[in-house]
Amino acid sequence: MPQSVDRALDVLDAVAASDGPVPAKALARQLGCGLSTVYDLLGTLTARGHLVRGSGGYTLGYRVPSLHSAFQRQMRMDERVHELLARVRRAAGADTYFSTYRDGDIAVLAGTAASYPATGGFSVGRDTDGHATAHGKVLLAALPRAARLRYLSDSGMRAITPRTITSPERLDLELRQVRRSGVAVEVEECAPGVACIAVPVPGVGGAPAQAVSAALPLADFHRRRHQVTEVMRHVAAEAGKLADSGTLLVGKPTVERPGTP
Repeated sequence: MPQSVDRALDVLDAVAASDGPVPAKALARQLGCGLSTVYDLLGTLTARGHLVRGSGGYTLGYRVPSLHSAFQRQMRMDERVHELLARVRRAAGADTYFSTYRDGDIAVLAGTAASYPATGGFSVGRDTDGHATAHGKVLLAALPRAARLRYLSDSGMRAITPRTITSPERLDLELRQVRRSGVAVEVEECAPGVACIAVPVPGVGGAPAQAVSAALPLADFHRRRHQVTEVMRHVAAEAGKLADSGTLLVGKPTVERPGTP
């Protein structure tokens, strides 16, 4: 049974990663399993609404948006997060993302793309490469040293590109600068030809650390870096005013990790 679940999730991930409909035969080749097995999994996923079969193959089904809505509800993410990202996207003309640190993980909770495919290739979900992303640097800079080292030990600090920082000591120096300046930058550390800028979004009380980031093609970054940074600072500061009034963009999670004290 566990292997069947893994296979089903592999099928779902493969369809989600495609730009268009995926035929069953292509999925079987990609996943390295028999066509009959793939058809069985596709049948189950289609029956449950996670996939839809069309003339060209399989695409994500109508059940998927409701899962995303449930994710946002359980994370207690305010609709104003999307408004925040839309404002940054319009003013900065760049793909924008909202991220948080919670219970030992860094996660991208929402994104608003100004281009397709999205610059930087970020997607909603857990980010195990926070050492290489601008939003990750903002969030790591806000952590106590012990928590930061635990995250980096778990993530492994893999080298994604030749420019990725893989030394905790070198990263520490950069995070000090992030704390001083209130802005984090990464240039081709996560993806070739892409640079990202991130700033913290203030919170209060038990609110998790939060960040808003923008991803730009390298030439655009060199031309508009300061403009984009000031736009993000301004919008994040306005979001911080909501936090000062006790209104959080992201609340405490309604679902705790097993074993969390």
